[in-house]
Amino acid sequence: MPPRLPAIAALLLVASVGPAWAAKVGEVTIVGLDDEAMETNVRESLSLVDAEGEEMRPRRLGFLVRQAEDETRTALEPFGYYDPEIAVERERVGETVSVTITVAPGEPVKVRRSDIAIIGEGAQDRYLKEDLAKFKPAPGEVFNHPAYEASKVRISRRLAERGYFDSDYLSHRVEVTRAAKAADIDLVWESGIRYDMGPITFVQDPETIIRPGIIERLVYWEQGSYYHQGKLDRLRQSLSALDYFSTIDIAPDPSQAVDGEVPVTVTLTPAKRTVYTAGLSYGTDTGAGIRLGLDRRYLNDRGHKLKSQIDWAEKKKTATVQYLIPAFAWLDGWYTISGQYADEQTDYVDSRRVEFVGSRSGQINRHWNATASVHFLRERWRYAVADDGGGALAPLPEYLYGTYFYPSLRATYSDVDNPLFPRDAVSITGQVKGAVEGAGSDASFAQVYVLGRWYIGLGDIDRLILRGELGNTYGDDIVNLPPSLRFYAGGDNSIRGYAYQEVGPSFENDFGEYYTGAKNLVTASVEYEHYFNDTWGAAVFVDSGSAFDDSPDWRTGVGIGLRWISPVGPLRLDVAHGLDDPDSDYQIYINIGANL
Repeated sequence: MPPRLPAIAALLLVASVGPAWAAKVGEVTIVGLDDEAMETNVRESLSLVDAEGEEMRPRRLGFLVRQAEDETRTALEPFGYYDPEIAVERERVGETVSVTITVAPGEPVKVRRSDIAIIGEGAQDRYLKEDLAKFKPAPGEVFNHPAYEASKVRISRRLAERGYFDSDYLSHRVEVTRAAKAADIDLVWESGIRYDMGPITFVQDPETIIRPGIIERLVYWEQGSYYHQGKLDRLRQSLSALDYFSTIDIAPDPSQAVDGEVPVTVTLTPAKRTVYTAGLSYGTDTGAGIRLGLDRRYLNDRGHKLKSQIDWAEKKKTATVQYLIPAFAWLDGWYTISGQYADEQTDYVDSRRVEFVGSRSGQINRHWNATASVHFLRERWRYAVADDGGGALAPLPEYLYGTYFYPSLRATYSDVDNPLFPRDAVSITGQVKGAVEGAGSDASFAQVYVLGRWYIGLGDIDRLILRGELGNTYGDDIVNLPPSLRFYAGGDNSIRGYAYQEVGPSFENDFGEYYTGAKNLVTASVEYEHYFNDTWGAAVFVDSGSAFDDSPDWRTGVGIGLRWISPVGPLRLDVAHGLDDPDSDYQIYINIGANL
């Protein structure tokens, strides 16, 4: 037994000092890099950073510390720094070892010579020439790897987009001379021939729901015209706008080209034919309600559609039916026949109307959409006495009636970076309409309306939102126009701080004061939104304007708001107060969804 004592003692000694062999990796600090991208790249490249908080033996920790210098040096090369001075220091406090990496980047490598070219048919392509001229980094600039790769990928992608499917590199080399701190770029493409658009084959799988001849009319180019990916992208947008198909697969096949023409196969999977919708709604101006809808994406193989929706709220009820027929003189256009019943009771008017509309809509280009329509309107209304807090409202004893038949033209310009949360966006909508007495209308009138919104991004996520609207009605018998053809102000998306349709002209009789709507409209709004993070923010705003017949009676409201970028769209909660009457109530507005 005694011979075993030394071995037992050795094991006890190892057990007692074992914990001292391990160290915990503490914070890794990088000093000397002012460029955030460079520091981030270094940090993401360090094995030590991945090991923060772990316990390891000294030998493993020492290896990682020695490796940190090489990892830092390699991480700086993409930014053009090939000869930095790097010092790695470690400090142990108890069982934790913290590491500080001090970096002096030094002088960067710059581009000394840049031979970049395209030979073949692509050499004369105007757009490819522009890409070559924009190639970064240029001679004299720091040789930045991400910029170099992005420029190279952009040209390669452009060659494919424009039909140079046989393009390949003839020369693809960058030589870095560390001593001279210089980089020489030698980059040459052979473009090959430019292919043309070949035959287009449409396949509807598993069943054909739309006549092939209807879909084929969306192909606006001639077979044999030059190839461009943008043509196929526009075809995809057109097919998507029709809403007949759940998936759209457009596949050009250069390997099957004949005489330089690339065949394209478009595979379409039909979408669910009938869509039912149901939900709850709430609007400050309309009250609580329900919304029910039924859409038939395609009624027949000619692509006709049927849309129907009922909105039943406390203050406003509408039922709408639309029959749509695809039109191709303008891309993504529709002929639409619609009918709507509306019943609206506000604090100022009781209105009920039936309206039938025949319209032709179309996309003029990427930014412009237009709708030309003809309306038949039959409306019944009576005014209500403005509530002064003294009791029940007293309406006029009789209803007024109006019948109007008139054309309308509406155009919208939209340039938006993000439809759900725009930060660089302009939207302008203009509309003109008019009727002639005796030609199906009780009175003659002409009306012009313009609404504009401008979103300006400030900082990382803040926004400045400007809004303005103008409206003017011409005619001699304006007082007999029904409420739906008059202008109103007040409420959400108008002058906050005032109730819905509160701002405008009025008249008095034995029953009291009645708000009637106006011939003209001017409103403007300035709003600033500040966001605390990617989800929550606050807003301050000033709204001003007037709805008037002869001269404006300006009203101004100010307020604050809460903003939430929810998964289903922006939510806005605003509280506003009108400045023209210190004793007026505060108004609360709730709005969900983008305003564009």
